[in-house]
Amino acid sequence: MIEIPSDLHKDLVPLVFLLGNWAGAGVHDFPGSEKCNFGQEVSFTHDGRDFLEYHSHTWVLDKDGNKVRPLESESGFWRVDADRKVEVTMVRNDGVVEVWYGELAKQKPQIDLVTDAVARTAASGPYTGGKRLYGYVNSDLMWVGEKQTPEVELRPYMSAHLKKVVTPEDVERWARALPDDMPDDGIAFFK
Repeated sequence: MIEIPSDLHKDLVPLVFLLGNWAGAGVHDFPGSEKCNFGQEVSFTHDGRDFLEYHSHTWVLDKDGNKVRPLESESGFWRVDADRKVEVTMVRNDGVVEVWYGELAKQKPQIDLVTDAVARTAASGPYTGGKRLYGYVNSDLMWVGEKQTPEVELRPYMSAHLKKVVTPEDVERWARALPDDMPDDGIAFFK
């Protein structure tokens, strides 16, 4: 269920499908690094201003799905303008800072992004740019990231399938919003 918070900045309504906490798993595969499955937690929040705050943490999973060690962390800010152009500023734990630009697809909750600027610290590995695709599909958030280095052409390196994390506060809010004339047995509701 997508809800538009009453205090959400009006410019962010096209990005409302991103809001909330998400968790899931994906695959990491890039030349020169370990191929692995990973877990991920993502949050998109707002405070009434004209941006979404973004945080993502990933970790390597073993064959049984247990956390082994951290993989990547990133944080940033997402904005959208009246023409559905999206801009993202992001910093990653490996010493990379990026500016991404893209746009929302017409008639569907999908965002295509490409790096416009990349800055790296001396500690970061080689990286020259990337692309990302985010989509809201059947109430889930899915994404795929591509990256390139001086040695490797642009290619997919991470993708994940995330589910919305439901909190007890969400359930309580939804319960308060139920109509008073709900059938007691629950079965009549589906007839």
